[in-house]
Amino acid sequence: MVFDEFNTGDVLDAGPIGISEAEILDFATQYDPQWFHTDPARAAQGPYAGLIASGWQTCGLAMRLAVDNVLEGSESVGSPGVDNLRWLAPVRPGDSLTLRMTIIEKRVSRTRATRGVMRSQWQLDNQDGVTVLTLDATSLFDLTPVS
Repeated sequence: MVFDEFNTGDVLDAGPIGISEAEILDFATQYDPQWFHTDPARAAQGPYAGLIASGWQTCGLAMRLAVDNVLEGSESVGSPGVDNLRWLAPVRPGDSLTLRMTIIEKRVSRTRATRGVMRSQWQLDNQDGVTVLTLDATSLFDLTPVS
């Protein structure tokens, strides 16, 4: 979608995307090597009663869905950050995740007329309808006219 196609109040759904035990182990081994992400036997005895994905991997899965289904082909040029990031429930091997993005603001930048600003609320749910992640994202778009 391009910037002009987004409207405040739009709700965009994307997914599903799955995650396997091997993907959880690979990511955690490289980036978040805490035992509840890397040791299935120990994790089974831990507070989550099994292996869980890193929250950072969960963010990556949400981003993958956003790019593939919303931002691909747009004038997106990045983000200054996110607010209110919450990991509300663990993501487990075999989960299937869907993203819901609600557009809460869309405007042209007050300081740069060739920059679009869009704020959206993200909600990532598993196959049982349990919300596993929420965040508020700000996305920037290049509105420079194409000649």
